[in-house]
Amino acid sequence: MCSVVFLVNLARVVFAPLLEPLSAAFALTPSTAGLIATLAWLGSALPRIPTGYLLTRVDRHLVVLGSGALLTGASAFMTVAGSVPALGVGAFLMGASSGAYFIAANPLITELYPERVGRTLGIHGTASQVAAVVAPAFAGAVVLAATWREVFAIVAVVAAAATVLFYLAARRTDMPDAGAADRDLLSAARRQWPIIVSGIAILGATGLVWNGLFNFYVSYVTATKGVGAGTANTLLTVVFAAGVPAFWVTGRLADRLPYVPLMLSILAGFVACLFALTAVRGLVALAVVTAVLGYVVHSLFPALDTYLLDSLPDEHRASAYSLYSGSMMVVQAMGSVVVGTLVDAGFGYDAVFRGAGGFLVAILVVLVALWSADVLPTGGRDASVARGD
Repeated sequence: MCSVVFLVNLARVVFAPLLEPLSAAFALTPSTAGLIATLAWLGSALPRIPTGYLLTRVDRHLVVLGSGALLTGASAFMTVAGSVPALGVGAFLMGASSGAYFIAANPLITELYPERVGRTLGIHGTASQVAAVVAPAFAGAVVLAATWREVFAIVAVVAAAATVLFYLAARRTDMPDAGAADRDLLSAARRQWPIIVSGIAILGATGLVWNGLFNFYVSYVTATKGVGAGTANTLLTVVFAAGVPAFWVTGRLADRLPYVPLMLSILAGFVACLFALTAVRGLVALAVVTAVLGYVVHSLFPALDTYLLDSLPDEHRASAYSLYSGSMMVVQAMGSVVVGTLVDAGFGYDAVFRGAGGFLVAILVVLVALWSADVLPTGGRDASVARGD
């Protein structure tokens, strides 16, 4: 599964380093370029709830297999896209492959290794994050030697091979039956809505800001920090590279620390890094803040996934997770188009990201107040059992 998760995440993040060559090839404005990136993330968001319903009827590993096939076809389609609408369709379909994959795969690996949820999700997330690290260098190298179309051609070929390998591995594996009772999406929504809403509040808003930041990171630092495009792409690689140890370490921490304080501390750290990014000057300071920001924000993903998947009971896990993930991703996906639209309207990048930081501070204050009042669900399998879930 590590090879498939590598590719489906690459399908989402590869648009960030390709926005410049796509803009040059199709004369895109910043808002249109942002929309193309947003469509990839919307594609990752919108199929998640339907996939949750599909998982009440179809085995998880079959949905993983289908997501690999979809990625292969969508990447092949991008190689012949000749218009902006075609780019949007291809981006959406590539994103859709990742959405279907994560909704099926995360519950599956949780059920395969129920005693090591955080550690397993951390390893899985690490493989996903390696794709984000490789994406800028991979896209840059291919574009330098050929064109942006060859980037998608390579993804299509490798995705086809990975899908076949997963099929062969699945045939030899005894799949768990923990999710056999997960057959009612609406029941999962009614029973698990407090923890679903908590997850959306924590990661939806943070993801919106993060999505807009990393998709426009190269444009941002070249416009405001006095660095060239090559250096900016290297720094973007640093952002994602910092996420590799973040997934690995935080996945293990999530098995040992209380979930809510861990998540809120990470959110506070991201806000501090965001303000620091708008203030720093000089390449060394920019690189340090970029690396710390990348580590902190990527720590939130394994922490929150462990919180949810370890807390949800077997009979609701995939359904409730799809409701959370689909709703959260719709919010997150809007980040690029929001930032692009604000920049088109005349706002500077620093002003946009400082405003985003203020927005997250307000959300953090509310979450801390709810947690202090014992309103925010604390999570954990023991809590689910105590509630009778």
